[in-house]
Order: sequence, then C-alpha cells, then structure tokens
Amino acid sequence: MNSGNLVAAVLGAVLKVIAAVAMIYLIYRGAAMCYDYGYRIFMEPAVSEGEGRTVTVTITEDMSAADIGDLFEQEGLVEDSTLFMLQYYLSEYRRDVKPGVFELNTAMTAEEMMAAMASSDAEDETGEAS
Repeated sequence: MNSGNLVAAVLGAVLKVIAAVAMIYLIYRGAAMCYDYGYRIFMEPAVSEGEGRTVTVTITEDMSAADIGDLFEQEGLVEDSTLFMLQYYLSEYRRDVKPGVFELNTAMTAEEMMAAMASSDAEDETGEAS
C-alpha cells in the first residue's frame, strides 16, 4: 500500500467516526427535546404563581385548538401555543370546550383553563348564561 492510499484510508475512517459521533449526538439531543416536550404536556406549570393576572378571552365556535393556543399565548395565559394545542387534544375536555367569554387567570394551568371553558355556566357571546 502506498502512502496516498494509506492517507485516504485513515481520512475515510476518521470521517466515518466523526459522522457516527454527530449522528449519536443529534439522536441524543432529539430524544432529550422530545422527552422535555412530552413531560411538559402533562406537567406544565401555570405562567405565574400566586394570584396571577385575570384576562377576559372570547372563544368563538369557529376557533380551532391552534387558534385558541395563539390567543392564549398573545394574552400571556400560556407560554407555548403549540404545547397548549397538544394539551388540548390530549385532554378529557377536548369535546366539552364551549364558545363564550371566559375570565381566565395566568395562575391557572392549561387543564384548569380548559375545565373553566367546558363548564356549563359559561356566558355565550351574547352575555347569556348557557
């Protein structure tokens, strides 16, 4: 084997090791991110502790879970609208959330907000109790 072939073989082996290490690192980081997001779906704390800040939001019948998440993120009720959307689809309140005007608080968890929106004493858009 001449020196050119030897250098090419060593360089090829080094590149394969670097590629394997990079793949292992990317898989590890991806798995850690997925675990963190999955954990937050079920254990995400409220945005603020204590009394929090009360926010009035209007949910219309044509709003999707993504729209509600975007509204809540804009109003400061949740930190991540996509996370709220996933929490919504995985919650027991998914089919029970009703349109209306709701008084929500930044000290409420996403599940507590969904429970409030699913309650039967919510006001509809005309201000009448449902």
